[in-house]
Amino acid sequence: MKDKTFFLLLILFFLGLYFMPINNPIFKESLYSAFFLLHDYARLHVLTCLVPAMFIAGAISIFVKKDVVLKYLGSESSKLCSYSIASISGSILAVCSCTILPLFASIRKRGAGLGPAITFLFSGPAINIAAIFLTFSVLGFSIGLARVVSAVGLSIIVGLSMALIFKEKSEGGPLYFEESSEVSVSSRVLIAFFFSLVMILVVNGLTIGTTLKYSIMVLLALVVAFITLFKLSRETSKSWLNETWFFGKTLIPLLFMGVFVAGFIMPLIPQQLIEQIVGKNNIFGNLIASIFGAFMYFSTLTEIPILQALISKGMSNGPALALLLSGPSLSLPNMLVIRRVLGSKRTLVYVLLVILYSTVAGLIFGNLVY
Repeated sequence: MKDKTFFLLLILFFLGLYFMPINNPIFKESLYSAFFLLHDYARLHVLTCLVPAMFIAGAISIFVKKDVVLKYLGSESSKLCSYSIASISGSILAVCSCTILPLFASIRKRGAGLGPAITFLFSGPAINIAAIFLTFSVLGFSIGLARVVSAVGLSIIVGLSMALIFKEKSEGGPLYFEESSEVSVSSRVLIAFFFSLVMILVVNGLTIGTTLKYSIMVLLALVVAFITLFKLSRETSKSWLNETWFFGKTLIPLLFMGVFVAGFIMPLIPQQLIEQIVGKNNIFGNLIASIFGAFMYFSTLTEIPILQALISKGMSNGPALALLLSGPSLSLPNMLVIRRVLGSKRTLVYVLLVILYSTVAGLIFGNLVY
C-alpha cells in the first residue's frame, strides 16, 4: 500500500472515531446487531460450514487435475454438459451464500469457465436440497415448486448471460490467484477423501437430531484425518493444507467484514416500510424484495422462517419468490469475496443480473401463475 493511500485511510479512520455518535440509540442498536451477527456466524457456520468448505477448496486445487475441470466445466466444453454438472453439483451442498465461495474460487482457479462457475455459485445456496424440502413444508407447494423451477432456470440463465457478456478466450478467464501444483493419489483414496469432506457439509444441512448430526460429522472428520495421516504423503498433505490456508486467509477476512457491515445496516432498514412495499405483485415490490434479499445475509435455511413471518404480515407471493431467489445466492459478504475472485466489473454485472432475473421471476409468478 502506498504511503499516501495509507495516510488517507488513517485520516478517515481517525475522523470516523472522532465523530462517532457513540451515544446515539440507533448507532448502539446497529453496533450490537453487527457484533451479534458476527457472533451468530462464528458459532453456527465457521466450524461446521466454512472450514470444511475451505478444506474442500484446497483439495480441489491440489487433487483435481486441471484438464478434467477444463473438459467438463471449461468455457470451450459442451454447454449442456458443463451447465448441467455445475447446477447439479452446486445443489447437493446445503450451503449459504458465503460457504459456497471457497468452492467457487477453487473451481475457477482450476480453469472452470465463467458461465459454469457462475451457475455453480448461484445454484449452491439457491437450490440446495434441504432448503427445497423445507420450502415445500413451510411455505407450501406452489412457492416450493416455483423456487425449484426458477432457481434451476436462473442458475443456468445467469451463467449463460455472464459468459455471453464477458467472452473468455483463455481457459478459466482472469484469475486473481496463483497457480497451484497437482499431485497424484490413488482413485480409491481420493474418492473416500472427497466423499468424507463433502458429506460433512451435506450432513450439516440435514434436519436431524443435533447429537446424531455431530456424531456423524466427527466420524467423517476422523476418516479425513486418517487418510491425511496414513494414506497421503507428507508433501501432499502439506500442499493441501497450504492451499486450504491460502483460501482461508484470502476469503475469511472479507467474509467477516461483510457480515459485520450487513449486521450494522439491518436495524437502519425500515421494516414496516419494506412490508408495505412488498405487499403488492408489481415491478417495484418485486425489485425491492430482490434488492433487499441481495444485500442482506441469510444463514442456510433461515430465509424460509423469515419469509414465513413476512408473508403473515402481508407480503405477496411474487416478492416472496424474488427474495427466495436473490437472498440465498447473494449477500454483502458474498459480493466482497466475488469481487476478489472475478474483479469489480464482473461482480457488478453478476449482482445486477441476479436482481433483474429474480425480479422478473417474482413478477411472473405473482401475476401470471399464482
